[in-house]
Amino acid sequence: MGDCGMDSTRTTRCDKIRLDGTLTSESEVRSSYSHAQKMCAAMTYRFGRWIGESSKLPWQESLSKPGTFVGNPSVSETVSAYMLGLGKRKVARGETPKSSCAVVEDNLLQLHLCNTGDCAADFAKHWAGPTTRSLAQAMYTLAFVCLSHIVEVLKIQVHDVEFRRDMGNGNPGFILTLPFRKTSQFGKIQPFHLYMFPKEMEHICPVRALAAYIQCTRITSGYLFRKIDIRERSIIYKNEPMIKVFLEIFRTNLLEIGVQPFPYGTHSFRCGGCQWLSVSLQWPLWQICEWGGWSTEFTHLTIVKYLISWNDNPLVQRNQFFDFTRAPIVKCWICGRSCPCA
Repeated sequence: MGDCGMDSTRTTRCDKIRLDGTLTSESEVRSSYSHAQKMCAAMTYRFGRWIGESSKLPWQESLSKPGTFVGNPSVSETVSAYMLGLGKRKVARGETPKSSCAVVEDNLLQLHLCNTGDCAADFAKHWAGPTTRSLAQAMYTLAFVCLSHIVEVLKIQVHDVEFRRDMGNGNPGFILTLPFRKTSQFGKIQPFHLYMFPKEMEHICPVRALAAYIQCTRITSGYLFRKIDIRERSIIYKNEPMIKVFLEIFRTNLLEIGVQPFPYGTHSFRCGGCQWLSVSLQWPLWQICEWGGWSTEFTHLTIVKYLISWNDNPLVQRNQFFDFTRAPIVKCWICGRSCPCA
């Protein structure tokens, strides 16, 4: 580990076992497993900046030059085995993993009805007006459908969105090219071609939500998502991060629809969108990875933590797995089927 630039002080922040094999004191407070994952991700990113394109390759001996290693040192079987072992030790000590609860389609439906109904019309009696609510809906749908981080959505500018009356199938839509993508460190960011969703899916339609927001704010240049003043007008704050304001808007919005906001965070949309594509739209795994910007090599299966989380609400209870008489799930608006195998 020393060759990778990781000293003993940093590595023992999370693990009770030091590099020399000795145990730390029980009185010492260890950092969480989530913190260890962030440290590992930081090392992967750092080595990626040094190495370049080959940073996506796992650390391995070169076939053409025996004795020489190529790839990213933090993307190796040794590091992966260590992280798995650390996770098991953390669980054995009673540490519960922390992750954002995924936003599901029903949440977005309730938020849509709330933000486009009476609450938006009579904002004098509520915490936000139509401009703030249209901003929230546009960001919700973009982050959910495009599997984007909120930071990526906040950096979208007007020139990054190309609206089209006809996307080639007779329906309007837009092409979004993110100026920044955490999973694309070396550029080559693929654009998102988004079509207008059917009427039955308007609550998760980015085209409708973004068009309504732009029509409300009349923004023609610069950043799309800006802070809103008390008069419900878009303004720009250079020294105040928007992400904190968005999280406050999101959690207040959740309280309005009767959902406890504390398990949710800015990552909830990326997790929920990934599960929606897999379960509701039945996209294959490689297609979700291609859309979300994850590697399709499936070396570390990063996508699994988005598909499966301990604090997500299960669609079917365990005691109902083989209950063929249970109530049907949501009816598919395309094929009309409602059985679980649909």
